Amino acid sequence: MPVMSKRKKWGFGFLCLLVLGLGVLNVLAYNHASSMLNYASGGGRTVPPEDLSFWGKMRVLIVGVNLERPETDRTPRDWGLDYESRRIDCDNGIRLGAWYIPAAESEVLVVLLHGYGAEKSSLMDDAKALHAAGYACLLVDFRGSGESSESVTTIGYIEGEDVSETMSYVETEWPDTKVVLYGYSMGAVALLNAIDRFGVEPDGVVIGAVYDSMLTTVRNRFHVMGVPSFPSAECLIFWAGWQFDFNAFENNPADYATRVSCPALVMHGSADTRAQLEEGRRVYDALPGSAPKTFVEFKGLGHETYPTGAPELWSESVLGFMRTIGKEKAE
Repeated sequence: MPVMSKRKKWGFGFLCLLVLGLGVLNVLAYNHASSMLNYASGGGRTVPPEDLSFWGKMRVLIVGVNLERPETDRTPRDWGLDYESRRIDCDNGIRLGAWYIPAAESEVLVVLLHGYGAEKSSLMDDAKALHAAGYACLLVDFRGSGESSESVTTIGYIEGEDVSETMSYVETEWPDTKVVLYGYSMGAVALLNAIDRFGVEPDGVVIGAVYDSMLTTVRNRFHVMGVPSFPSAECLIFWAGWQFDFNAFENNPADYATRVSCPALVMHGSADTRAQLEEGRRVYDALPGSAPKTFVEFKGLGHETYPTGAPELWSESVLGFMRTIGKEKAE
């Protein structure tokens, strides 16, 4: 029996270690993707990556995050507003919970769409400010959150279908009202997805803290944790799409944005590490420009809603944009 040379022996050993390492990496990536996209029923929520200790980061890399299902424990009455509970029964059997906050003689309805790991009450500060300016609001829980059914999320992809179903509901309930889709983070991704995949046609869109691609936002997560993103991010994205039967590498808001044909306002915090400022600019640049578009930078703000952190700039930007939508209706 021929004896393997020392060089071949070391090469074979290295190849075995490489195959083993890739196998372990893919198992970890699969588990991590599953934990990010399936809400847990308990166990406490993993703290944000920026706040994790070294050992906490190591634990998350090995076993994934624990993301408790977002539940609603407040109502608009806690903000001093009357409201109506609404239920949107989708054609696919999914139920979406919603709050309708009426406003007398409002010409525009603002549909507010929350971020990842949140539910509709997370945008109540935005809704209160919009309502004070005279606009009716509809705050919607995505599937898996609040008063909706299911316990899953895809950080904006299947949520596009939820936006489409919501628009169908709105067009039935308020057929003569103009509609502005107002999305933050995952909500912004979902509304762009709905425009691209389902042909949704709002009268205006407000886009906040949006990422430009799903791969980029996952890479950002690894960078925040101080861990090299390649090839871990690519593996995680592959398994995320595999688990939900879609190509997660194509979940790219910068591509969806090319289909927007209505006025658009894009807002982004300069200190956002989850979705960086240049990502928001790429989405803005991808908007066709056939309708008015505006980009507003919120200096010093991170991945957060803006009415609290910069109320004056938010009011100037959002309410100014909203007035143009109402003016278009009057004309």
